[in-house]
Amino acid sequence: MDKYNEHVGLFKALSDVNRIMIVDMLSCGELCACKILEKFNITQPTLSHHMKILCDCGLTNARKEGKWMYYSLNDHVVQDFKKFLCSITSSKEDCICKGGNCCCGKE
Repeated sequence: MDKYNEHVGLFKALSDVNRIMIVDMLSCGELCACKILEKFNITQPTLSHHMKILCDCGLTNARKEGKWMYYSLNDHVVQDFKKFLCSITSSKEDCICKGGNCCCGKE
């Protein structure tokens, strides 16, 4: 259950189209908040809200330089999340449905 609980925050953070698009933008490298704002029809406080959610779950890093905030993807968290997503979407010997209490009939 722990391996599922540790990734719930990432799924919640990615449950918003703007945040998914921000992650896509950051896949090209670090960006200033002002560059992210240029692509959206949202206010700076709304962007800050989205970035707080992405930072709180560990998916993004933030750093301040002068008056500007810069954001980047946390590569370690991204790789870990990719592995987890692959593990829950692939057939495997130790699948939870093989524990005898499966509701899907795959025992």
